[in-house]
Amino acid sequence: MFLEIVTPEAILFSAKIDSLSVPGENGEFQMLNNHAPVVSNLKEGIVKIHVHSKEHLEFDQFKGHYEIHIDDDNILTIAIKSGTLELKDNKVIILAD
Repeated sequence: MFLEIVTPEAILFSAKIDSLSVPGENGEFQMLNNHAPVVSNLKEGIVKIHVHSKEHLEFDQFKGHYEIHIDDDNILTIAIKSGTLELKDNKVIILAD
């Protein structure tokens, strides 16, 4: 699955991932490869990005917006204030504040 997190100022993340957990308006939910299409509003919280390996990621491009999860170094986290998510054909786009 491919994820892109975009804000008005910059692209915070753009890479292939294994899974994603987001803070939906009705609670946190997770998406894996081949998930059904989804459009959802997001509330303030933490986006958890699970990558198979960090070898293919160029961390300089993320400009320090992410943190490595304390329990698993293959999980990156990004805090958002709100946003909108669209998942279709294994491509996730998050428009975040």
